[in-house]
Amino acid sequence: HPHQGFEICSFVLSGEIRHYDTKLKEWRPLHAGDVQIIRAGNGISHSEWMGKDAEMFQIWFDPDLTKTLDQPASYDDYRAETFPVKAEGDARLMTLAGEGSPFRMDTPDIEVYRIDLGKEPYSMNIAPGRITSAYVLEGELSINGETARQFDFILISELPSVEISAEARAKVFLIVSPAQPGYRTYAQLRQIH
Repeated sequence: HPHQGFEICSFVLSGEIRHYDTKLKEWRPLHAGDVQIIRAGNGISHSEWMGKDAEMFQIWFDPDLTKTLDQPASYDDYRAETFPVKAEGDARLMTLAGEGSPFRMDTPDIEVYRIDLGKEPYSMNIAPGRITSAYVLEGELSINGETARQFDFILISELPSVEISAEARAKVFLIVSPAQPGYRTYAQLRQIH
């Protein structure tokens, strides 16, 4: 199926997926922890194959279309071992997009993290004008005092920090993005409400 302009990011959570597009003209495997990005640019068609036990997030980011629609499409794979991992107390923070990560996007100011939590509380400061999207991959935890269970999604805005705690091991997927990107989004350009 074809796309233009957007950045399509696949975060493989488990198993194997395969990707094919009209630029590469071959199937490429991705495994748990790997990430791919399609910068759709002036146009690309692609397909995915999902293995039996595969799970992934495929998230579409909205870059400045006045710039990306004029660029040729491009594609990159990033292997799990290329992402920086930092221990903070008994939590393990993997930076998938953001400072120290090799992941390159045209959409500005996006941060993506996978956090494996222990029993110690974990805190992350959030700059003003940012939104935090949290998805609980595994376990039960508290985010800013609100209980969240596996498969719950939480949107946090207008708060200076995110406080996460768990009674036992838990995993969370976080995206931090600007509340206002500084350019007209697809929805604004197309007047979608």
